[in-house]
Amino acid sequence: MAFRDPIRGKFRCRGLRTAGTSSASRLPSHTHASTLPGKKAKRPQLSSSQFAHEQRSHNLSLASQPQAEQPEHQRWSSVATSLRVYAPTREDTSVVSSSDSDSSDQSQYDISSIALDPPDQQPASTSSVSTSNILAPVKADMEAMNANLRGIVGGRHPLLVQAADQIFGAGGKKLRPAIVFLASRATCACTGKRDITEQHRRLAEIVEMIHTASLVHDDVLDESSVRRGAPTVNRKFGTKVAVLVGDFLFAQSSWFLAKLDNLEVIKLISQVIADFANGEISQQQKVFDTSMTLEEYMDKNFYKTASLIAASCKSAAVFSECSQDVKDSMFEYGRHLGLAFQVIDDILDFTQTAEQLGKPQGQDLASGNLTAPVLFALQSAHGDELLDLIESEFVEDGDLQRAIELVTAGGGVAAAKRLASEEADKALASLQCLGDSESKQSMEGMVSYVLDRLY
Repeated sequence: MAFRDPIRGKFRCRGLRTAGTSSASRLPSHTHASTLPGKKAKRPQLSSSQFAHEQRSHNLSLASQPQAEQPEHQRWSSVATSLRVYAPTREDTSVVSSSDSDSSDQSQYDISSIALDPPDQQPASTSSVSTSNILAPVKADMEAMNANLRGIVGGRHPLLVQAADQIFGAGGKKLRPAIVFLASRATCACTGKRDITEQHRRLAEIVEMIHTASLVHDDVLDESSVRRGAPTVNRKFGTKVAVLVGDFLFAQSSWFLAKLDNLEVIKLISQVIADFANGEISQQQKVFDTSMTLEEYMDKNFYKTASLIAASCKSAAVFSECSQDVKDSMFEYGRHLGLAFQVIDDILDFTQTAEQLGKPQGQDLASGNLTAPVLFALQSAHGDELLDLIESEFVEDGDLQRAIELVTAGGGVAAAKRLASEEADKALASLQCLGDSESKQSMEGMVSYVLDRLY
């Protein structure tokens, strides 16, 4: 559905989800289409059968009309619909967890369920957590992976050698492959295996390549010039090279994935790449869109962040030959840990300085990417002023800084912290299926570390 922006006179699109292939159908825990009450009229909620009937009628109506060249303002919506139609669903790949099939027991993302308290009534700090202690069980695994990655990426072309140095030498804790190693060792202990396999090790490398490829492409799309305090690949080598480097990393990871020779893992990890595209297009559709729901925000976070962590944790359990219950629990651990991580990342955009972030403060908000703190603050007493600033797209000097102040004053940051804590609690609960081990304790510590980033 397209609407005219009253500020700039341009059209924006609100894509109509195709029945049966929406993010909600692939993520049954997001069963409640929570909406942000306020300024814009809401689409009435339909049952799945009503929605399917409406969509079929809509498609038939379109089919009977002459097909003109599609206007530019509708292309994001059309691309998103195409991805939902053709991207494989979890059901298609036959790797959906058994718990995902019953949405009645799943939690609902309802913005009204998290209270808005004054900013001075924020959740208490967790105890300080050392990443060196958390990663101690997999320190040797990580060192071997780091040495191997540069050779894998930089062995084809001199420019790739330079790009590999730029990418893998830019700092960062490489938490995603570390989580893979921890999940691998924890699940091996669960099944009595004495050590992880070469498949586990290759899985960690694949996960880091996929994650890095997504960052390179994200920097191109966002026109970012700095990441982790260092120039991005597109800043140093140009956009064309950055796109090709990202493509190469995706292709290389796919080749190594196929070499693992495990269909269940191939399906799990391949779906992640489709999820990245879904998440990015969902984000582009909702730029400066104050009608975004909390459910849509969490779906996007799953696609862009949590999907990779969830799929890789479950894949580690597959290679450890765990039971289906354990594999499903590992998926849930990764999903909730990833969602908590992303919500906290979005909070830090408002609470840390540019020096701490390694990028300008409020960059997401400036680009129209509305995150949890903003969505919550829009429900506060400051909501009207904040909404006006967002819909004006911060045209006046000082508008962005004022919006950042309103997000905090309106309790948006505090409410988002509670949301992140809820996801962290769910991640911890998912580990109950594992026996006690040093790696399991580190997986629990990883949850504490994610929360500790706030303080």
